[in-house]
Amino acid sequence: MSDSKSLLARHRKVMPDWIALYYDEPVALDHGEGLRVWDVDGNEYLDFFGGILTTASGHALPEVVEAVKAQADKMLHSSTAYLIEPQIELAERLAELSTIPDAKVFFCNSGTEANETAMLISSTYRRSSQILALRNSYHGRSFATVAVTGNRGWSPSANSPLSVSYVHSGYKYRSPFGHLPDDQFIKACADDLRNVLETTTSGDVACMIAEPIQGVGGFATPPDGFFGAMKEVLDEYGILFISDEVQTAWGRTGDHYWGFQAHDITPDIITFAKGIGNGLAIAGVIARGEIMDSINANSISTFGGNPLSTAGALANLKFMLDNDLQTNAKKIGEHMFGRLREFQEGSAIVGDVRGKGLMIGVELVEPGGTKPAPGLAGKAMEETKKRGLLIGKGGLYGNTLRVSPPMTISMEQADDGCTRLIESLEAIS
Repeated sequence: MSDSKSLLARHRKVMPDWIALYYDEPVALDHGEGLRVWDVDGNEYLDFFGGILTTASGHALPEVVEAVKAQADKMLHSSTAYLIEPQIELAERLAELSTIPDAKVFFCNSGTEANETAMLISSTYRRSSQILALRNSYHGRSFATVAVTGNRGWSPSANSPLSVSYVHSGYKYRSPFGHLPDDQFIKACADDLRNVLETTTSGDVACMIAEPIQGVGGFATPPDGFFGAMKEVLDEYGILFISDEVQTAWGRTGDHYWGFQAHDITPDIITFAKGIGNGLAIAGVIARGEIMDSINANSISTFGGNPLSTAGALANLKFMLDNDLQTNAKKIGEHMFGRLREFQEGSAIVGDVRGKGLMIGVELVEPGGTKPAPGLAGKAMEETKKRGLLIGKGGLYGNTLRVSPPMTISMEQADDGCTRLIESLEAIS
């Protein structure tokens, strides 16, 4: 077996330079169990990033492993040109869970592809290529999803197949409206949305796409009710609302099963990916039947909803529901927020601790102010690695630590991880 240094040399020779790798000496993970993972050099880590919020139920979950093995013994692939029983069963479960009336489901392979599909459906249904997106957002790496990504660090091209207008997000910490109480902040952002519609669009906009909590944007979390006020404005114009639930679904926020439920709304379209497959490549779109069926040309998905991924996703969905991982996310998340916010009170470098459930963002700043400190975030990542803790990084300025362990985390593991993180922050202070 290769070691991490030789793998890095091989990676740099044949992989694009723009593929981001964490750490000065990148980690090559080899295997995992639950929340623990091991690299090819034999080092053990506590995984508090979960493959970017994807291994929602932990590594090597027996229920998913057995479902994948059983399906692999029968058939790996057939394509959507044929009926696929686990695909149909999974679609039935998701349509029921979605809260969308008369819902239909289309499966694909990634959150990028799901968001691309949702905008295709919206623009077809509304006969418009105008899109609203949020500042500080991230929706994928394809041509159209980059066009609606409001974060310069993830937007390599200004070219776009869409006409995009950006509106305020719920990122209060750095918003010009951030000093306002929540109700006034929400009103100011909704008023701004109306102004953007009146000044930068023809009014005939297809949709607004929004993450209930901005993932790559550093877990920026709007006040509850934020998207309810925004959707009231959208409804006046007949504009569809797409809830990008790639990171916020399946109970991860603790209080709700879907992120949009914190805002007392039902979206027209939901996109999902990541946690439903617990590591398997599966994503999709849920929409009202009349919207989904507005596509009037032939279409298939060669790999979307394939027998292997849907069988595994079904097993994972059952496990998450049967074990009420949503309640665990709420309980453990509240405990972790308590410890980190207590540390924040005495820290000169922690500007903000935000999020919900097991989506925790820790924004680092230069001591004595609010200036973003991406350098400190990089140092914090190295320190957590030294202590055997894997976390993520994001935010508009790359200065926010992202903490999002699998939802099977225990209280003992939560305390262990928090201690390692706090010790790391103390070390760079």
